Amino acid sequence: MFKPLKILDEIDPKLRDKNEDVTFPLSKEDKKMIKRMIDHLTYSQIEELSEKYDLRPGMGLAAPQVGINKKYFVVVHEVEEGKFDNYVLINPKIVSYSEELIYASTGEGCLSVNRDVEGIVPRYARVTLEGYDENGNKIRVRGREELSIAFQHEYDHLNGILFVDKIDKDNPYKDQDKMRMI
Repeated sequence: MFKPLKILDEIDPKLRDKNEDVTFPLSKEDKKMIKRMIDHLTYSQIEELSEKYDLRPGMGLAAPQVGINKKYFVVVHEVEEGKFDNYVLINPKIVSYSEELIYASTGEGCLSVNRDVEGIVPRYARVTLEGYDENGNKIRVRGREELSIAFQHEYDHLNGILFVDKIDKDNPYKDQDKMRMI
């Protein structure tokens, strides 16, 4: 039976704590949590299930957001109506990125930030990460556009950074003309 995750709010200091590398093999608890994170994100993007379980739509979750100070995150990307690609990155590192910067036209959101936030978050248009899958196999993933933003957003969580930290407080739309809106 599905049970929604308890997601920490931005005021919780655990979101800013140092996160530890994951060791393999994964613990049963981590495997179970990864599955729950994927289910939560998938259900949140399917309108009838989102309404049924009162879920805010979300594309990604990092372990610190559910109170686990370990370096892993999940991104559930809807590639077409009702079809999802799941990404699980454990101990990820950004290994390359584009020079081109982009920002989300509607602004970024976060399941830990329960308020509207004005401003733009500069992100790389393309990013490549290396890390490990759930079985400890080395993997390399590349994201473009929306997926690139999601990967960078979740990666930031592993370093105690929230998207609101990246918005210039004095000028929330600073350098907007130097980036492409998606």
